[in-house]
Amino acid sequence: MSDDSSLARIRERLAARVIAAAKISNPPVAEALREVPRHLFLPHLPPESAYRDDAIVTKRDAEGQPISSSSQPAIMVIMLHQLALAPGQRVLEIGAGTGYNAALMAHITGPSGGVVSVDIDPDVAGQARDHLATAGYLDVTVVAADGAEGYPPCAPYDRVIATVGVSDLAPAWLDQLAPGGRIVVPLDVRGTQLAVAFERVGDGGRWTSVSLAPCGFMRMRGPLAGPERTVALQPGLSVMLPDGLTLADGQEADAAALAAFLNGPSVQLPTGVRTGSAQVVWGFGLWLSAGDARSYAMTQERVAGAPRFSRSGASALARAPIRSRAQRLTTGILDSGGIALVTAVPLSPGAAERAGWLTLEVAGFGPHASILAARLAEHLVAWDQAGQPGVAGLHVDAYPRSSADEPDPAGEALVIERPGTRFAVYRLGSIGKRDRQPWRPSGNRAEIRR
Repeated sequence: MSDDSSLARIRERLAARVIAAAKISNPPVAEALREVPRHLFLPHLPPESAYRDDAIVTKRDAEGQPISSSSQPAIMVIMLHQLALAPGQRVLEIGAGTGYNAALMAHITGPSGGVVSVDIDPDVAGQARDHLATAGYLDVTVVAADGAEGYPPCAPYDRVIATVGVSDLAPAWLDQLAPGGRIVVPLDVRGTQLAVAFERVGDGGRWTSVSLAPCGFMRMRGPLAGPERTVALQPGLSVMLPDGLTLADGQEADAAALAAFLNGPSVQLPTGVRTGSAQVVWGFGLWLSAGDARSYAMTQERVAGAPRFSRSGASALARAPIRSRAQRLTTGILDSGGIALVTAVPLSPGAAERAGWLTLEVAGFGPHASILAARLAEHLVAWDQAGQPGVAGLHVDAYPRSSADEPDPAGEALVIERPGTRFAVYRLGSIGKRDRQPWRPSGNRAEIRR
C-alpha cells in the first residue's frame, strides 16, 4: 500500500510528464494535477496504476464496448488549457466520467467559482458524486440528466466543456454561456475527433475556433451522438463507420462478412509513403475521411486474459500503424465487397522505430480487394504529394441554425451539416483568414449532409 508522500511524488511526475508532452505552460493546470488524487476516482485500481498517462475504461455496454472512462491525463491537460479557466469562473461539464476532471476544474476555479457536471447515465453520475465527496470536492454539482439540455438552474456559465465526443453543438450549451464565454468540445469531423475551443464572433451568431488539437473520446449518448456507428467484428476488433451502418454502395454493414474478408487471403501494395505514426490518424485520416465516403477506422483492443499483441501474426492488424500494448488502430476504405486498410513497417531498427517513423503499405481483403487497395494507395500518395497535411493550420467555424451567418457558398471548405449547426472546416494560410486554403488541393468544395 502506497503512503501519501509516495503518491504525491507519483502525481508530481505525472504532472511534469504530461505538461512537457503537451508543450504548454499552464501553472494552474499543473498544480491541479499535482494536488488532485486521481486514485480516489479509480478505487478499483491499485493506487499507483491510477497515475499512468492512459485512458482507463470504467464501464462497458452489453456488447463489451466502452461507454465511460477516466480520460487520458495528457488530453485532459490540453483541453483544460484550451478552456482557459480562471478562479471564480462557473463551468458546465458534459460527461461526468469518474469525476476527476470536474475535481481538476474545481481546484482551478476555487471556492468562488463553481462546477456542474452532467451525465446521462445515473450510475456514472452517482459514482462521480461519491468519488468527489471522498476526495473532498463537495461543492461540485453532479446531475444525472441528458447533457444536451445543459443545466439551466446554474446558468449562465463562463465555460462549457464536453468530455465525450460530439457531432453537434447543442443550442442549450450556447444559450447558457455568458457573454465572452468559451466552449471546448471533442468534435467529430467524419470519424476523426478534434478538441476545438470555440468563441463567438460579432453579432451574427458565428462561432470560430481559437485552438484545436487531436483527441479521442467515447461518443456522447443521446441526440448529439451523431451518425457514427461501431460494428464489432469479433471480440476486441471493431470498425467505426462515420456515416452510420449504410455503406457508400447502399448496402448495410455486415459484421460477419467483413470478419470473413479479414480472415481470408489479402492483396498487399507498397506505397513508398513515409511518415510518423500519429500522422496516419490525424493527418491521413482527416484527408481520407474528407475525400472518400467509404472511409472507416478500425480498432483492436486486447481482450482481458489474452496475451499481449505481437509484432507479427495472422491478425489483419498485426502491422497496424498505431500500436501499443493494449490497442491497435488503422484506417482505410470499405464497401460490401471488401475492405482495404493501411499497414506499416518501421523505417529501420533503432531510433527511427522508437520515434514512430513508418513506411506505409496497403492490404486489401475480399472480392473487391484489388480495387479498394489500389484506391487507398492512391489516396496515400496524393496526401504525401500534398505535403502530408495534418491538424496544423486547420480552422473550424460553427454556424448555429439560429444564426444570421452562414458559410460562404463559394468557399473552399469541408461543410458538415448537423441538425443544430453547420460546420465549415478549412485551412489557414500564413496571412490568416484572408488567405484560406482549400480543404484538399483539388480545390473542390466538399459537403457532408447528415
